[in-house]
Amino acid sequence: MKWEGNRESDNVEDRRGDGGSSGGGGFPIGGRSIGIGTVVLALVGWGVFGINPLTTIGMLSGGGSPQVQQQAPAQRPAADDQGAKFVSTVLASTEDVWSQIFRDGGAKYQSPRLVLFTGVTRTACGTGQSAMGPFYCPGDFKVYLDMDFFNTMSRQLGAPGEFARAYVIAHEVGHHVQNLLGISGKVDAMRGRVSEREQNAMSVRLELQADCLAGIWANKSQQAKSWLEQGDIESAMNAAQQIGDDKLQREATGTVRPDSFTHGSSAQRVRWFTQGYKTGSVKACDTFAAQSL
Repeated sequence: MKWEGNRESDNVEDRRGDGGSSGGGGFPIGGRSIGIGTVVLALVGWGVFGINPLTTIGMLSGGGSPQVQQQAPAQRPAADDQGAKFVSTVLASTEDVWSQIFRDGGAKYQSPRLVLFTGVTRTACGTGQSAMGPFYCPGDFKVYLDMDFFNTMSRQLGAPGEFARAYVIAHEVGHHVQNLLGISGKVDAMRGRVSEREQNAMSVRLELQADCLAGIWANKSQQAKSWLEQGDIESAMNAAQQIGDDKLQREATGTVRPDSFTHGSSAQRVRWFTQGYKTGSVKACDTFAAQSL
């Protein structure tokens, strides 16, 4: 992926090492600290690679419509931090792509802020933890990322490559797009009114749509920048496949329970990312209208 030299976003906030993050990659559970590598495979089936999105939208934000908080001036990453430069460059590309798509639709895109942190951090959705994996908080329009997760992707999940990492960021921004469009709010409104099985099914559709939106970003950014190299799209599809609910459940327990899926199977995640990438169309990403996922 030829990302060097492209525009970097100003919407990256670096909290690594501040009072709101804990060092060492660990976080407290039941009074003891557990490293991210120890628990990631147990928790990775929830969230974007972390927690159930319905939990993120509902429990962490306190339910109801999220209130957007004013964004105070934030600390920027160091100019020589290559990892942060990569994240900033990918985020800038999502800003360009979605700004144009919203503009074409007669609307204005409000860019999210991406927060780099270590261990734990404060969010408008409660306390964010590294073991959640990357996640989006609708309460403050921010994506939260502990970059140690990229190492976990490569070493433990079998999903290496820069474009696989870019896919993670684009997926989270996809949740932001869903928030702006009111999709996640409608899904959240169904919490408590349907069964757990039905909630899981809605969660799957929400997540697969975010995969599809990430595919749209891949399509549009490639048209604008021609920055993809041989194997990049395959690395993103491999990442989608490695974190399918069926694969994670089989590795963790030896069995697969489709009714408990919250993100979709490996095949579904690859299919919807590919759908977005091949079509570049938001209309093609309507997972809620699809009879078959």
